Amino acid sequence: MTSSLLRTLTVLSCLVAAPALAQSQTPSAPAPTAPTVAPVAPPKAPVAPEVAKQDAGKQDAGKHALINLNSATAAELDALPGIGAARSEAIVKGRPYKGKDELVSKKILSESVYAGIKDKVIAKQK
Repeated sequence: MTSSLLRTLTVLSCLVAAPALAQSQTPSAPAPTAPTVAPVAPPKAPVAPEVAKQDAGKQDAGKHALINLNSATAAELDALPGIGAARSEAIVKGRPYKGKDELVSKKILSESVYAGIKDKVIAKQK
């Protein structure tokens, strides 16, 4: 009698759990996608090693060259973001600078404009 009761309880528990198991989410395979093809760049012409080194040096210098506030021309300063002709002239007139933060303390630039150029300028002392 106990084995029959045990069997009945097992069957009933399976029937009770069946709807919950049917609603559980099963991981499905991702939908197949079309293969992506990377664009092919045209082949580059061979470059002499000396020219390649010179070009790499120019690129590095362009990325990391700081503009000296105490010696830059008005045109060089005008090329900075947020600096126009009037501000570049004001920077030139306010020379010499002990530190680049003097642009704000002397009220030549606002904090927001200074924040945009502070990593691009330096104030070297002679």
